[in-house]
Amino acid sequence: MKTTLKAIVFTKLLFACSVGVFAQNSINTLKIKNVNELREFFKYTGKNTPIISGHRGGTVKGFPENCIATFENTLKFTPAFFEIDPRLTKDSVLVLMHDVTLDRTTNGTGKVADYTFAALQKFRLKDPEGNVTDYKIPTLKEVIDWSAGKTVVNLDRKDVPLEMQERILKENPNKVIMITVHDAKHAKFYYDQNPNRMFSAFVKTKKALLEYEAAGIPWRSMIAYIGPTNKPENKELFDMLHARGVMCMISAAPTYDKLTAMEERAKNYRETFEQGADILESDLPIEVAEAIQKLLPKNNPKAKFMGKLNLKK
Repeated sequence: MKTTLKAIVFTKLLFACSVGVFAQNSINTLKIKNVNELREFFKYTGKNTPIISGHRGGTVKGFPENCIATFENTLKFTPAFFEIDPRLTKDSVLVLMHDVTLDRTTNGTGKVADYTFAALQKFRLKDPEGNVTDYKIPTLKEVIDWSAGKTVVNLDRKDVPLEMQERILKENPNKVIMITVHDAKHAKFYYDQNPNRMFSAFVKTKKALLEYEAAGIPWRSMIAYIGPTNKPENKELFDMLHARGVMCMISAAPTYDKLTAMEERAKNYRETFEQGADILESDLPIEVAEAIQKLLPKNNPKAKFMGKLNLKK
């Protein structure tokens, strides 16, 4: 029995090394320098590797959502891109905060929009268990600057006016940024401003797919968010979008991430890819990376976009 126990421990240590548990001074990166490379990375070819999106960064104990330290912690274990939530302060600074109020994710109270940025800096972010950390609320600019050469950030739609967000994007012309759009009209606004925008587009129905097509949004400029669950109806959308070279994303954040058993979560993460999705968005990207190890191709066609970066000590 002692020999068996040692073997189990040794196997777990080997796995820990393989997913980067001990690589604390380096992170996995997405080496994407411009929109053309971004389009190539997200183009569906039928030979892709599963891609992970960290929903709000991907939270574990000690690491809050929408926080640079959390992004770096996730990247220690797996390459990923990140969905983040820009929101406006009283003095029109764009910060990262999912909720309208501070209560759930910080030790502050009240609406984000009722505070100036300077006032918000007095508060500290909470981890997913409600523990107060040393981390402050970051600005969108800080996160965009940090992401350069490391990963891709995907800006979700919150309370920032479209015109203001477009102005921010124009101030960062060389940064690799995606925008979440909820419909074809939303995408058309950004596309008319700059045809080089890349979208994470809600395409939950065939009707929505045809609306993007009618609006003239190029398929090369988007990935498609299909919904939060694996279901037979997804197949028609997968086939239609894949035929257009579009990768399809499922979000486990409101569904499979909520399952109590880790084994059940892992099963559903694997099935998401096995049933046709190309991207899985999750609050638990490190768990997803562990669960899909056997699904990763030996010859990764996206490998040229993935690398390592040593962190500053």
